[in-house]
Amino acid sequence: MAMITEVGDFFTKGCGRCARFATPDCSALVWNEGLVALRRLCQEMGLAETVKWAHPVYMHAGRNIAILGALRGDFRLSFMNPGLLRDTEGVLEPQGPNSATPGTIRFTDPAQVAALAPVIRAYLRQLMDHAEAGTKPPKPESRIEMPDELAEALDADAELAEAFHALTPGRQRSYFFNLNQARQSATRVARIEKFRDRILAGKGATER
Repeated sequence: MAMITEVGDFFTKGCGRCARFATPDCSALVWNEGLVALRRLCQEMGLAETVKWAHPVYMHAGRNIAILGALRGDFRLSFMNPGLLRDTEGVLEPQGPNSATPGTIRFTDPAQVAALAPVIRAYLRQLMDHAEAGTKPPKPESRIEMPDELAEALDADAELAEAFHALTPGRQRSYFFNLNQARQSATRVARIEKFRDRILAGKGATER
């Protein structure tokens, strides 16, 4: 199966990434009315239209701004560099379970596009302005889980727990990172005992 290389094909045949390509069951054709409405909005904003990853992508000032997509259950507009967006209307959702920043609007009815048109235009304008200014999105902060051994130590030691929760988030993460590097539970327990005085002193794992 060959993916499309011409953007117009997406709206008449689909993306070419599955066996439903160019059939009435293709998601891009099932949701064609809504996708065409989103396309029109992007074009009206003066965005340059191209095809990337077999989907319509809209660009401005050399930067990707948004991409259209469709699945069986919905069609969607996903914003690129969503970390730069101010979601004032609370309409953005994560694109997937591993997405660090919400940046997608999902639709289940073509009429929803017209209803959200002012919001979509405003969000596109935000990203266009950032593209013109060369603004870079903030790096998403990765979440590091607390090791079970540390949670148990804090539950058993009130003084340690009070001191640990008084640490800055960065210092807390330094202990999570250090302890998670140890493969054996016994090693993590030993490190926690070693770190106790450092935590009580309000220091991070690598501070002297």
